[in-house]
Amino acid sequence: MDHHVIILSQSKRPEEREFYLRMAVKERWTKRELERQFKAALFERVVLSPPKMSPALPQSHPDAQNVFKDAYALEFLGLPQEHSENDLHHALLNRMKDFLLELGRDFCYVGSEFPVQVGGKDFALDLLFFHRGLNALVAFEL
Repeated sequence: MDHHVIILSQSKRPEEREFYLRMAVKERWTKRELERQFKAALFERVVLSPPKMSPALPQSHPDAQNVFKDAYALEFLGLPQEHSENDLHHALLNRMKDFLLELGRDFCYVGSEFPVQVGGKDFALDLLFFHRGLNALVAFEL
């Protein structure tokens, strides 16, 4: 019941209400998480500003557009406005549970500084995840 009150009182338009209703059910958000997503303007970030991605990705994974966001709310990391990539990396690893909730429930953590070889050259992916819905690995380069 609390979820409905939050959604009805904070949504500005019918599309936004429907979005939060669907997401709350799909992601099994607690009341606190739902309120956090409203404060972080998830609807605006996901629906009104769709993510920029390679044209090849939707061809191989049609649902990819619904999985990624263009911007992520990472206020829970408590980083200063000016921070290094290394600070972000360590903060994300320390708060992995919160980061996974921000990404969505279908993401599974695989590793950090994950070694890969491309074209005979060695690289280390900052963060590597598996997405159950897409059945694909997803790399995050910070």
